Amino acid sequence: MTTGPAFELADISVHYGFLRALDGVSVSVAPGEVVALLGDNGAGKSTLLKVMSGAHRPTGGTIRVHGTEHAFRGPRDAAEAGVQMVYQDLALVDAMDIATNLSLGLEPVRRGVLGWLGFIDRKAMRADSQRELDALGVRTAPVTRPVEMLSGGQRQVVAIARAAARLGQGGVLLMDEPTAALGHEQTALVEDLIVRLAERGTAIVVVTHNLPLAESVAHRMVVLNRGRKVADVRTKDTDKDQVVSWITGASVQAGYEAQAQNV
Repeated sequence: MTTGPAFELADISVHYGFLRALDGVSVSVAPGEVVALLGDNGAGKSTLLKVMSGAHRPTGGTIRVHGTEHAFRGPRDAAEAGVQMVYQDLALVDAMDIATNLSLGLEPVRRGVLGWLGFIDRKAMRADSQRELDALGVRTAPVTRPVEMLSGGQRQVVAIARAAARLGQGGVLLMDEPTAALGHEQTALVEDLIVRLAERGTAIVVVTHNLPLAESVAHRMVVLNRGRKVADVRTKDTDKDQVVSWITGASVQAGYEAQAQNV
């Protein structure tokens, strides 16, 4: 992993009138690093993820991708900067096969007149999709299989692979609850893919309630509580009880009480 951040949010705030959904949150992720973004419902995780993906403009703060400052006006701006998002609903087309879903919006066209008329080169599309899956070490199902015939874990892997294919090397991948409603074996598929993507240099932010997943794949854990960052620690330097105390606010409250006693 290189030392400079691939993705950096500095002092991000989001205000809705008097309500502060985010209050001065700073987060960074390096190439090849996995950061787990944790917190209870209403902690600000979803709002921060929307800021990261360009779906929401912050009230204040700065966003940098590989050191270059950006002001995302929408998800397309984020994608052009090298940031891809895998949503919880996956946004896959069930009736289409794996290859079509991986190439959606970027389908290769036939050469010559047929290409001018918009005819898709399905042979090339399937070959390209298989090549990308092979590069990721993914062995889910034949690329001709419709998504509706895949398991939940296989669908999640396809959605992640599609985002990774659009990133290339050194991009930033955001994931929203990638193992929600998945069983143990299906979760393992997703975990393995996250690790492989990190190994090839992808910077990854995972929003999850699954602490075992975070402990398994994340190099660092960032915890939000009521719109503020209350912890940013290497996974190997903490434990589940401490993380839970940050999520529930027990450690935060203890810190406030200690400060009050010292005043």
